[in-house]
Amino acid sequence: MEKLSIVILHYNGIEILERCLVPFLETVDKASKSVGKSKPDLSVEVIVVDNGSSDGSVETIRKLKVKNEKLKVIENKENLGFAEGNNVGIKKAIKGGADYVMVLNNDVIVKDAFWFPLVDFIKKHKKVGVVSPKIYFAPGREFHKARYQEKERGKVIWFAGGELDWKNVYAFHRGVDRVDLGQYQKTIETDFVSGCCLLAKSEVWQKAGFFDPKYFLYYEDSDFCLKVRKLGGRVFYFPKAEIWHLNAGSSDCGGSLQDYFITRNRLLFGLRWAPLRTKIALIRESIKTLISGRTWQIIGVKDFYLRKFGKGSWQ
Repeated sequence: MEKLSIVILHYNGIEILERCLVPFLETVDKASKSVGKSKPDLSVEVIVVDNGSSDGSVETIRKLKVKNEKLKVIENKENLGFAEGNNVGIKKAIKGGADYVMVLNNDVIVKDAFWFPLVDFIKKHKKVGVVSPKIYFAPGREFHKARYQEKERGKVIWFAGGELDWKNVYAFHRGVDRVDLGQYQKTIETDFVSGCCLLAKSEVWQKAGFFDPKYFLYYEDSDFCLKVRKLGGRVFYFPKAEIWHLNAGSSDCGGSLQDYFITRNRLLFGLRWAPLRTKIALIRESIKTLISGRTWQIIGVKDFYLRKFGKGSWQ
């Protein structure tokens, strides 16, 4: 029997995690689809990695009762960031015999055992290195709430494949903010998939070297996908599986945190992977940022050149 481990990184806000774990809890409505039951040829475990929470999350997590799937808890003594925090869980899963490891955000809503079609897809296509489902905004968590009618909520795209703009070194979500009318139902090869939810074989995680902890937060998923592609693996968006994202459930959108990590990590990512002309443009842009950028953008640029990665100067 093959084994899937679902790694969920958690940092404070236990109510968000409990919502994510609903399909695994004993309290799931018995009249609903049996989302907690494993296929006969696939066992499933959930590994929650607490990333140094200060709100008593660990004690609450340990009291949760799951049905059929196994729930394990790892307690990191400090916040290791998205990249290394997940690495702790991924490595634990592989050591425990997992054939497949999925990284899943704690700020998502899942149902209907969406992971089974993703595992089947990887099994049937040997060259697939990484795969991600279709991801919607959770109802009421859209960027532009006023645009949508009530019947459209829950069908607004957050991620339907990833596109990398190598001229400017930005990562874009295909289809974001658009109502799903069936236009994103084709399985496609894509530049990257979001760390909100991605699945790979254990051997792919190992060969690609996991997430790079230098990033701490942001761009680590794109970097991982490019490492997989460099090794000959292919990255796919698979729309037959669906989840819903509570956008900005774990971090403020557009605040100082994003100013710092996106500015610093965009330089790290771009100077590692982009064409030479783009690298030169990035360096020039970073000098302008030092002169006229916002406070945490300036700190991000300085930390890049000082090689202060990981958490860096973040408060």
